Amino acid sequence: MDEYLSGLTTEEINTQTFMIDECSTEQMLRLMHEQDTKVPGAVAAEIPQITLAVDLLHRVLKNGGRMLYIGAGTSGRLGVLDASECPPTFGIDPNMVQGHIAGGDTALRTAVEGFEDSAEEGIALIERCGVTDKDAVIGITASGSAQFVISGLQRARELGAVTIGVVNNKNSKLEPVCDVCISPVVGPEVIMGSTRMKAGSAQKMVLNMLSTSVMVKLGKTYNNLMVDLKASNKKLYDRSVRIIRAATGVNYESAAAHLESASNNCKLAIMMIKTGLSAEEADQALQQCDGHLKTAISKFQKVV
Repeated sequence: MDEYLSGLTTEEINTQTFMIDECSTEQMLRLMHEQDTKVPGAVAAEIPQITLAVDLLHRVLKNGGRMLYIGAGTSGRLGVLDASECPPTFGIDPNMVQGHIAGGDTALRTAVEGFEDSAEEGIALIERCGVTDKDAVIGITASGSAQFVISGLQRARELGAVTIGVVNNKNSKLEPVCDVCISPVVGPEVIMGSTRMKAGSAQKMVLNMLSTSVMVKLGKTYNNLMVDLKASNKKLYDRSVRIIRAATGVNYESAAAHLESASNNCKLAIMMIKTGLSAEEADQALQQCDGHLKTAISKFQKVV
């Protein structure tokens, strides 16, 4: 028996759900929900560590580096999910935030056994991605024992990259290879060892906090509006118009006209309305302010 694995919180038997197979449907669901309510508190306890991670990631991305998630199974899928949602939400280059799963894209749909335990595959992934000291690598593993993740982070650290861990056990094997280790401990799972449940929910919350907070710090929002989205379909066009109206107070027709003049760039349209600048002038002003819309408006807004 592996003493490390047998000692993990995520591998313990949950005494609160021991007789779940004898429950009615409603009783079963209430047990699951009761256990799920433990997740936010576990994540809240890790906010000091999440804060350190966000500040490191902000520095990396601000200086032109990349943010790479690596994981296996559920953890890997969650990393790929978070990374894939950043470009449409924040208008970034897909290379800026990347998600990689042990076993490759096939593993997103079908479990690929063995890769989680392959240190060689973790190292090879880091080298294929061309990780340098400008980048940050976030390793995600509920148990903290996935060799794919541990070896990947170790190799990234050797190359000078920032290394961050997201794990659901304290004092894990992952922690020694991390500059920052985020460890929301959610307790034994409803179904023993099924870390796609509470552990996965905690990981999803942490990854959302990391990517969203970094993007806010990079100026990808105006107040709490996602102004860097690209109006690439009907839904996003409608959302862009509503965001412009919320930010500026103009009517629908004006918002739509400015969005067209800005080549469907929501942030640029707001800048034009707020400052009276042309599209070219507004674009240059935003570049001078590193894309921070509020800063640019403050600096270039005409005094009436």
